[in-house]
Amino acid sequence: MSATSVLSSDHAVATATRYDDDTAAVRSVLGGEIDAFEGIVARWQGPLVNLAYRYCRNRGEAEELAQEAFLKIFKGLGKWRQDSRFSTWLYAVASNHYRSAMRRRRPIWADMEAIEQTMPRGDRSQEADDASRDEAVRRAVMTLPPKYRDILILYYFQDEDLAETSRIVSLPAGTVKARLFRGRKMLEAKLSSLLAAHPPQEALS
Repeated sequence: MSATSVLSSDHAVATATRYDDDTAAVRSVLGGEIDAFEGIVARWQGPLVNLAYRYCRNRGEAEELAQEAFLKIFKGLGKWRQDSRFSTWLYAVASNHYRSAMRRRRPIWADMEAIEQTMPRGDRSQEADDASRDEAVRRAVMTLPPKYRDILILYYFQDEDLAETSRIVSLPAGTVKARLFRGRKMLEAKLSSLLAAHPPQEALS
């Protein structure tokens, strides 16, 4: 067996083990072993905090939101139907919580003047310009209507594919694809004067 085959086999085993660990942990928690939930938190805390950060753009607030999401996940474990991936269900619960939380709070990134202040100015390195442009796009995404914003976040910033994004938001793939298209058009309109030299497609790729 070649080294490549060994590495591929190890990766497949690790992936299967992660899914098995989640399934086993859920069954243990539902069976009364509450401590088994710690394994779920350990595996998914990083991804859920990162997802929350896409919504609020504040690391401390993102950690609080993730903890709230874990509480909802814990309380709702019995609702997970094992005909779908645990990660799909987990992301759906977290995303729904983050959306609700953001609706209750002041839209921090809704001010286009604040977005403009992050754009490249004067003599700066290309790296600084790229970072400034990307941050401007991320802020502008947060000004979109939720039905477009949430799909853009999952698809572009969380690197979920179309099928997984559809499952997370519980919408047909065709609807998700249409909202991705419409969301990008709305984003281009918002940033047309700010990103003339750097189209949104580059920052979202």
